[in-house]
Amino acid sequence: MLIPFSTKNCFQLLYNLKVPAAGFKNTVKSGLILQSISNDVYQNLAVEDWIHDHMNLEGKPVLFLWRNSPSVVIGRHQNPWRECNLNLMREEGIKLARRRSGGGTVYHDMGNINLTFFTTKKKYDRMENLKLVVRALNAVQPQLDVQATKRFDLLLDGQFKISGTASKIGRTTAYHHCTLLCSTDGTFLSSMLKSPYQGIRSNATASIPALVKNLLEKDPTLTCEVLMNAIAAEYAAYHQIDNHINLINPTDETLFPGINSKAKELQTWEWLYGKTPKFSIDTSFNVLYGQSHLEIRVFIDIKNGRIEICNIKAPDHWLPLEICDKLNSSFIGSKFCPIETTMLINILRRTSPEDDELHSKWNILCEKIKGIM
Repeated sequence: MLIPFSTKNCFQLLYNLKVPAAGFKNTVKSGLILQSISNDVYQNLAVEDWIHDHMNLEGKPVLFLWRNSPSVVIGRHQNPWRECNLNLMREEGIKLARRRSGGGTVYHDMGNINLTFFTTKKKYDRMENLKLVVRALNAVQPQLDVQATKRFDLLLDGQFKISGTASKIGRTTAYHHCTLLCSTDGTFLSSMLKSPYQGIRSNATASIPALVKNLLEKDPTLTCEVLMNAIAAEYAAYHQIDNHINLINPTDETLFPGINSKAKELQTWEWLYGKTPKFSIDTSFNVLYGQSHLEIRVFIDIKNGRIEICNIKAPDHWLPLEICDKLNSSFIGSKFCPIETTMLINILRRTSPEDDELHSKWNILCEKIKGIM
């Protein structure tokens, strides 16, 4: 049963003393099932942060169900340039998000269900959660062959990944979240999670590719709504709580004091890109000069998302050494992103001699460099 969530409901949360006096004031007697009415990835990730930071989960576990409009979500310690096709995502209007848990990169759309299991640190048990999901799936379709793996994935028919796992363990609370592929756009999934960038050297956590399949392909009755209701029912039965899915608005400051500032932080450049572990790019590309192709070498060190070392090498007869040096020094300290690169090139143009051929070469170089950002 779906019901709106408000402070008048009897399902109210107990959270610790650092939370303002507004919002959920009283206690949940045994547990809670929540579902977001928002499809915004930043708002939904902010709900996870809020519950983890503010709720007292002792004897009161929480299941949070949520879905997002098309977006790519990377793990806390990952490199977005290595994990996804940022240029294609910009063209298609696909959002990039970095979550606070570890793990690999996933593609979200309305055909993918996200499940977050909140417990105390002592009660944290990923395998038990996955077994619960398997029971729910089998309750809807007993013929489904779904198994949890040692890596805490769910496999369909022993080979197709339908769910991946990540988690965050705090001082007293923890959460385990996982995806569930129902009717995700497979073409977008594969194209967005395929990095075109060459020469990246990084110690960041790397995703492990896998064969995937939608549950809807196996059985057309397995819609997102059917699956969410089944998981909620199994969760309620397991924890002996009322089988009510409480609808929440993740932008409601009266229920979640301070949550909008959490959502805004998740959208900042500093969080999305600046939290990337230090990495380098060592690559080359060709430019057409007359009837021949010339090789341009590029070596860049990036720390906190900003260029720390830049060494662009071009043949002297194509671009004078002093111009390359000027480009290299100008890039140091700037954000490793196409917008900032374009701004820098435009500034350099205005401060350089009016040389159409030189400006043309800078344009070519700028477009090539932006292609690796």
